[in-house]
Amino acid sequence: MENLIFVLVMLALGFGFGRLAEKRHYRSIHQREDSLRHLLVLPDKTPPAQFLNHDSVLVSGSVVISVDYFKTFVASLRNLLGGRVSSYESLLDRARREAILRMQEEADAYGADAVFNLKFETSRIGQNGQQGLGSVEVLAYGTAFIPAAAAVTEASAPQL
Repeated sequence: MENLIFVLVMLALGFGFGRLAEKRHYRSIHQREDSLRHLLVLPDKTPPAQFLNHDSVLVSGSVVISVDYFKTFVASLRNLLGGRVSSYESLLDRARREAILRMQEEADAYGADAVFNLKFETSRIGQNGQQGLGSVEVLAYGTAFIPAAAAVTEASAPQL
């Protein structure tokens, strides 16, 4: 009986604190996305002609986000039944958006007008040999185009 109570308490704590942290993170994401709307980010490989006289630099943003106990529990139930694991979708959404924001912040620090050829790399960080997701790492990277007059050398680039 004690084990059942412990599991229920852990689920309730995981649900409560997980939702609170997720809401806080989404609030931060929305604010930062609004402040960086001026910076164009596209997956296109070839920039338009207006960017041909710009300097370019590789920019990246990386994030590792851990999953909470409640989401792990719900996902393990979903794995038994099959189907879409929606409890992890918000985790991946937050990770992708955060990685893009960090990349945009780096490009903005260089004075870039746009980032082209946006790519993602995603990896799972396990839970010490257990089957659960644990954490997810997302790396977003692309080519930032900097107006020639505002170009900054790599050595004098702002430290982020």
